[in-house]
Amino acid sequence: AMTLDGRIATRTGSSQWISGAESRARVHALRGCMDAILVGRGTVVSDDPLLTARPPGPRVATRVIVTASGDLPHDCQLLRTAAEVPVIVYTDHPERLENWSAAEIVAVTDPAAILRDLGQRQFTNVLIEGGAGLLGSFFAADAIDELHAFIAPKIVGGTAAPGPIGGCGVESISDAIAIENLAIEKLGSDFYLHGRLR
Repeated sequence: AMTLDGRIATRTGSSQWISGAESRARVHALRGCMDAILVGRGTVVSDDPLLTARPPGPRVATRVIVTASGDLPHDCQLLRTAAEVPVIVYTDHPERLENWSAAEIVAVTDPAAILRDLGQRQFTNVLIEGGAGLLGSFFAADAIDELHAFIAPKIVGGTAAPGPIGGCGVESISDAIAIENLAIEKLGSDFYLHGRLR
């Protein structure tokens, strides 16, 4: 979800709720079709997400956290529910996650290595919910093949407010990734864009 000016949060990190109820319902429907849902450490800290589909869909997604540092909260929804719905943590510092014993800890953070591991688990549908750093690393690794964007008619402004894709980005407009077969749907006051990356 992002604002009309392309922000996924304010400069202070406030992001709930950018999108409306209809968009959030569509996200839950998407989650219910996934094998895994990925977020970064920042999303866990700032949003304390549950990452489940409500109501449940045909699949129950494994919740995945990527944290190079291994610094995660000692109390959050993902940790409290890890025995009920699986959680995998990809990290460079597994020794820092002793209190995450209910989750599976895997010592990698490279996007290609993460996708290889998920593929070996026979996960075919993986949703990266963010934030900007995680999306930026998968974008830079050319590891994103589909886009789901929810754009709310709101303006946040500010150069310190994050956009959806972090990292360095492309150097030239001619290098920008084109979206094919783009579909646009109005959901309440939001617009939902869905397409494939070329």
